[in-house]
Amino acid sequence: MVTCYLRYVLNPHKLKEFEHYGKLWIPLVEKFGGQHHGYFLPSEGANNIGLALFTFPSLAAYEEYRVKSFEDPECIAAFEYAKETDCIVSYERSFFRPVFNT
Repeated sequence: MVTCYLRYVLNPHKLKEFEHYGKLWIPLVEKFGGQHHGYFLPSEGANNIGLALFTFPSLAAYEEYRVKSFEDPECIAAFEYAKETDCIVSYERSFFRPVFNT
């Protein structure tokens, strides 16, 4: 299991657009076998940082999703929406594995 953590630097004047972008991606990640844990918008503190978390069964499954997302019409439309609205300034991606108490 691998959880993808995305940290976005946002255009603080386009938070509504970023929220819409997040709502587009949640079902798309799930369409390709991931479990989305949500997008998180600024509340207190920095007004230009957003987060997203989603999990895939393996890094290989995540990589397969990434390849397919660049070919899927709905995913391409979501990528284009972010580009057209300029709601995302930049982002970084990290991967985590869970630790369970067994």
